[in-house]
Amino acid sequence: MATMAWWKRLDERRKELGWNKAELSRRSGIPYDNINKYLRGDIEQPRGDVLDTLARTIKRPLLWLRDGIEVAQSELTLMPGRMVAAQVVGRVEAGTFREVDEFDQSEPVLISVPPDERFPHARQIVFDVSGDSMNNLRPRPIMDGDRVIAVAYEDVANEAVLRDAMVVIVERTRDGGHTREWSVKQVELYEGRTEFHPRSTNPKHKPIVVERDADADDGTRVEVIGLVRRVQNEFTY
Repeated sequence: MATMAWWKRLDERRKELGWNKAELSRRSGIPYDNINKYLRGDIEQPRGDVLDTLARTIKRPLLWLRDGIEVAQSELTLMPGRMVAAQVVGRVEAGTFREVDEFDQSEPVLISVPPDERFPHARQIVFDVSGDSMNNLRPRPIMDGDRVIAVAYEDVANEAVLRDAMVVIVERTRDGGHTREWSVKQVELYEGRTEFHPRSTNPKHKPIVVERDADADDGTRVEVIGLVRRVQNEFTY
């Protein structure tokens, strides 16, 4: 079996468990389209923690899935708790509008994160932080180089209505949706408007103010796309 491609081992194990592709996608947290590509052999070497996530999902060692190496159960050191896959969707940087690539065919980067116990059924999405727009957030600042883990707001909007002090990922689009800014902000609610504030020692960063006037249209669209749940960073040497 060591000479078999890893995706064929994955497919055999999937069938052994009685799962269809959709079930493998659901259990692993990896998008269905990606599962299809893997099982066709379109992607020889997935990026990020994909193989580790798949191995955990099918309850087989990573060495077996990746290399076809059988490892006795007694030789395994199992990490406590389970992990789920989350996609690194991009970079948050206040004041920076980037062109939207509607035809991006690059393979998504997936990492393993702990499940969110408060919102277990919501998708988790990950953003890399650039800039100092939240370096004065309390009780914990969000710094340049941090990575924020959020739940997709459309998945939790009914149970997590916006309120004061929530920390969120805000998408601001303009030029008919061709350019967008992703940034981290803290919510302030007022009668007639919602404000999304930076928490920064740098005075150049300004709040985004959304008036509750259905007729107001300046060509810019503002939407909350994520509710921040965790911030992490790693030391590199």
